[in-house]
Amino acid sequence: MLYQRSGSSFSVRRYFVGTLSSSVLPVRLVPWRIRAAHRSCRRKRRTWLMITIQMTTLLLVHAHPDDECILTGGVMLRAHLDGHRVVLITATRGEEGEMHNLDDVALRPQLAEIRVNELRECCAILGVDRQEFLGYRDSGMTGAASNDDPRSFHTAPLGDAAERLAVVLREERPAVVVTYAADGTYGHPDHLKAHQTTLAALDILAAEDWLPSKVYLHAVPRSFVVAVIEVARVAGIEMPPELAEMQGVPDDEITTTVDSTELLDRKLAACVAHASQLHPGLPLATMAAQLFEVAFGIERFVLAQGTLGGQRPESSLFAGLN
Repeated sequence: MLYQRSGSSFSVRRYFVGTLSSSVLPVRLVPWRIRAAHRSCRRKRRTWLMITIQMTTLLLVHAHPDDECILTGGVMLRAHLDGHRVVLITATRGEEGEMHNLDDVALRPQLAEIRVNELRECCAILGVDRQEFLGYRDSGMTGAASNDDPRSFHTAPLGDAAERLAVVLREERPAVVVTYAADGTYGHPDHLKAHQTTLAALDILAAEDWLPSKVYLHAVPRSFVVAVIEVARVAGIEMPPELAEMQGVPDDEITTTVDSTELLDRKLAACVAHASQLHPGLPLATMAAQLFEVAFGIERFVLAQGTLGGQRPESSLFAGLN
């Protein structure tokens, strides 16, 4: 980050996903040591000070490309817009995903590359500063033959997966970490493994005397599951089996509710970037605007580690972290 003296302010330039944006920080908000350094090295009319500032970081662990925008796109956007660093870890490249709008026979071998490119576009929309893959293969849905592939995330030794994630945790030292709840949202093998891997990686870092300030588990309250399924039934929308069978978590376990309805257009644009996973008949494309807002405008979490930042439910993942 660069500070440039400009009148009574420092011009702050930040680089996000290849785009240069600029804002102004009043001198009174700049730490006195920086102001003193500026005065001591003033040269002619313009002075540039190269300094390092540690931004508060949000790190999310997801299983496949598109999970990030559907489940946590709102909190990612909000964190980016509030000036936080956003880091996304994706366990697999989604090789076993469905293929829509594409020739399955011809392009199936290229699906991983296709989904990586889609994820790159999605990350640009969500304001992701860094995205890394853990390097495993998509395990596919429960019961699929791909579950047994020795390269799959599902079959990976937990210690190996945890250490891969721990490498990034050491580098980033995020204030907030987010992953799935123990049920994996809807029981996908890779979601379950992502939950286990994240907790195991945090155990590794705890043994090194470091932990993030907060750890959140994405959760879907039971009442919400019941309501959405009923609305979909009345509207004649067929829910995918894995969603129709979701149990959700007890409502009283929800600690944090983040309303990002005003960012819904951008969240939808991020989801649409994953074009290979969209089909005109899927709920994401067919549900009424009001139902879409209810289903995707609010994201809910359970605080698994750390202290609530004020009244429950919190309205921000960064509540209490000043």
